[in-house]
Amino acid sequence: MMLSGNLKMNLNWRIEDMGRYYHGDIEGKFWFAVQSSNDADFFGVEGEASHVNYYYHEDHLDQVKEGIKDCKSSLGGYKKLLDNFFKTDGKEGYNDKMLVDYLNKNANHVGTHSENGVKFFLEWYARLELGKQILKCIKDNGECNFEAEL
Repeated sequence: MMLSGNLKMNLNWRIEDMGRYYHGDIEGKFWFAVQSSNDADFFGVEGEASHVNYYYHEDHLDQVKEGIKDCKSSLGGYKKLLDNFFKTDGKEGYNDKMLVDYLNKNANHVGTHSENGVKFFLEWYARLELGKQILKCIKDNGECNFEAEL
């Protein structure tokens, strides 16, 4: 199989260096099939162009904190469940079925979870993690600038 650019294929047919990243004052990788590249728009600054550029400063702290609060509110009791899942069962990686099984076993409410249903919580959870990175960066540096791949 012929690949171009920064993609490399190893003998196990695993593509390396694939994904959408953000980098600058903070760095990370957007969650595959869960988190959009412009997810940081949620925290009060709108990104720009083909690479989305974000420029946060101390004046944005209240908006970022409010966004984090909204994320936690949307997650409710699932935040703790997801924290525990990613520290244990999902530590080395996960798929939606693993998460569904975990939630069906550990969530204390009537009903069952579906693979489509967990995407809602994963989106909010990934957004929360991004917001916490932005907040820490602003607090540590007085500003936070990064570029996100689309």
